[in-house]
Formats: sequence, structure tokens, C-alpha cells
Amino acid sequence: MSISSSLNAGVAGLAANATRLATISDNIANSGTYGYKRAAAEFESMVINQSRGSGVYSAGGVRAQTMRLVEERGALVATSNALDLAVSGRGMLPVMPSVSLGAQMGAQPLMMTTTGSFKTDANGVLKTQSGLVLLGWPANADGTIPVMPRDTMSGLVPVVINANQTAGDPTTRMNLGVNLPAVDTESSAAGTPLPLSVEYFGNLGTSETLDISFAPTIPATGASNEWTMVIRDSAQAGAIIGEYTLVFDATRGNGGTLASVTQISGGGYDGSTGALSLTVAGGPLEMTIGKLGDPNGLTQLSDSFAPTSITKDGSPVGNLTAVEVDEGGFIRATYDTGFIRTIYQIPLVDVPNPNGLTTRNNQTFQVSPVSGSFFLWDAGDGPTGSVVGYAREGSTTDVAAELTNLIQTQRAYSSNAKVIQTVDEMLQETTNIKR
Repeated sequence: MSISSSLNAGVAGLAANATRLATISDNIANSGTYGYKRAAAEFESMVINQSRGSGVYSAGGVRAQTMRLVEERGALVATSNALDLAVSGRGMLPVMPSVSLGAQMGAQPLMMTTTGSFKTDANGVLKTQSGLVLLGWPANADGTIPVMPRDTMSGLVPVVINANQTAGDPTTRMNLGVNLPAVDTESSAAGTPLPLSVEYFGNLGTSETLDISFAPTIPATGASNEWTMVIRDSAQAGAIIGEYTLVFDATRGNGGTLASVTQISGGGYDGSTGALSLTVAGGPLEMTIGKLGDPNGLTQLSDSFAPTSITKDGSPVGNLTAVEVDEGGFIRATYDTGFIRTIYQIPLVDVPNPNGLTTRNNQTFQVSPVSGSFFLWDAGDGPTGSVVGYAREGSTTDVAAELTNLIQTQRAYSSNAKVIQTVDEMLQETTNIKR
């Protein structure tokens, strides 16, 4: 009966608008919640087929479908905490609940969020106030990230930062810029060797020295422009690790630059890079003395012996002072000696259909059959954006738009209630026919 279908349609309208009201109230309540993704309700008509021309129509009503608009991005809000993280663009941060710590990682369901305020707990674990633990790939001792699986979370571990940790950085490269006095290779010179001591750092953060001596070759007449360079390592009880004959150019075009380097003992000289391959107690060390004809390495000019530029990598043992995350998702630890080391990489999680993710508490999401399988990307690769520190993602709720929708929903609900009231009055009239 058509009048009965009108009653059912009115009831369906009340239920649908009640659902829409629930999404609006949830959105308004979370207008200040970081990382909140607004919910939306869409209406779909329900049609009961009738024969054409029958002159009878039955109302099917309406059905509400709700969805979470995960693809929408809120504005980034600057903060003062280096470990307040957000994602600029597509992708999410991998997290896990703190209650799951200690369980086998591969057996845990992957959870993800677009933003979080992470701080270390008593054990150094990075987590939010709500108990979400940040996950990442641990770096090797040299700061490189090993190859990890991308379609499983078995390679992910909780990020742990101990405030009292120390670290040292061994010296592996050194640039030696020294000017040798040209007058010391003349026949009238005394031929006294010139000493130079350069500090380097061992594998255990110890301070060691390379003792370098430059002995001029004194000719019978004129100037030889030739020196013998001997390099000794204090970590090997002063043993010689390299000995070389250096000849400098005396022509007008390249006067004072290296003309040739002859290896007597120790590591070889690479003319393409201008580097000596030395072996100190802790392992190989590359010392750059300059290419042939290069004025930036060893030179022989005038009458002064002076180190013009001596640089090296490495540092002594230092204490952790700060931890920050760069746009590539690399967590870098800074020590008071100036040493900076990569300790973790945070990958970004992406799925084919973000709006199909299952919504959980605390602005977290999980993979569902509708969202598709996840993949772990390096930040900035593929479809993903970058990781932003000192920032949080704001709520995607537009309060003005939600209040407008609230007015429309209220009117629609009242109108459906009026339909039910009218149907009730019409049924009452039908009942009165018998009187």
C-alpha cells in the first residue's frame, strides 16, 4: 500500500539524517584534534520497481553511507618539539600500540597515522601520550640503512633513543694543504727536515697522530725542488706507514705545484684524485695531498713553512645533545663534538585506496580489503610526500561548513518527521470511515 510505504520512507529519512547528524557532531567535536580526518555521510535512494502506467507508486526511502575522508590533508601547524612529526603529502607514519611491545613484529597488524607528538619514555622508546610507538628501520654502525622488506613490517623496530648514549666517529679521510719553503731545496740550505703533526681519531674514539716530516734534497748547485715525505702513525708505535718523493714544478705556468709523486713505501698515490691510500692502526685512511698541478694541495713557494688547510672527518667520543628528523625520514643524532649520525629511517606507508582504511582510535588506521595492501616507501619516493619535524597536522574539519550542514540536516529531519505525522493523520481518517 502506498501510504504504508510513505511511512517507511519517513522512518528511513529519520534514520539517514540521524546518521548524518552523528558524523557532523563527530567532526565538530574533533575540530581541534590533530590528525583528525572528517567523516561524511552520503545518501542513496532506494527504489521499489512498479509496472509502468499502473498508477501506483511505493516509496523506497533512503539509505545513508558513511566514509572517512583519509585522503584529505589538514594544514600543518608549527610546534617547538623536534619530534612532533607530520607528513606533507601522501603517506603515513608506521606505529604500533605500546601494549604490543615485546611481541614478534611480523605477527602484529600494521597501524599508521599521519601525525604524532613523540617523546621518549623511561626506556627511551619514542611514543605519544596515547601510547603509539613510532616504528623505523635501524641504521648500521656507519649510518647507512640496510636493504629492508617493503611489503611487510618484519624489518621495522620501535625507535629507541637513549639520552645518555655516546658515540665516536673514526677518521677515514684527510685533506693536507701545506706550503713548503722553496729556499730550503737550494744548495746553500741547511737541509733540516720540517716536522708536522696531524691529529686523527681511532675506531674507539681515541686521539692519535700522524707525524709527518718533509726532508729537502740538497743539490750541489741550484735548487732541487725535491722533498722526501715520511708519515708515521703514533697508534703503531711510530711505525712508518708511507714514504714518498715529492718533486715540485718550477715553470712559470705551474710554479710551486706538484710535478710528480713517487712511492717509496706504503700506500699508492692516485693521480686522478690526488690521494694517498694509507693504512693506520684502525684501518684504511685516505689522505689527499693534491693532484699534479693543483694549487690546493701541497705547494712549494717562497720561504715559509705553513699548513694552509688541514681538514679531516671523524670526531672524539661525544654525548648526545639533540635528535631531529629530516624530510627524508632519517632520524639524525647530534653529539656535543659536532658528530652527526643517522640512527633510524622512518618509511612512509601508502595504500592504493586511503579512504578504504579501517579507522581506529587516536587517529590511527589499518589496512582493509577495500584499501588494498600497503607498501613502505622512502619519503619523497613514489607517490609519497616528505616528513616534517616541528609540526603537527591539523584537523580537516571546516566548522563553518559543518554548521551549515547541521542546519540542513535539522530541516530534513523535521520534514521527515512531518511526513510520518501526516501519514498518521491519513491512517486515522481511514480508520474513521467505519464510524
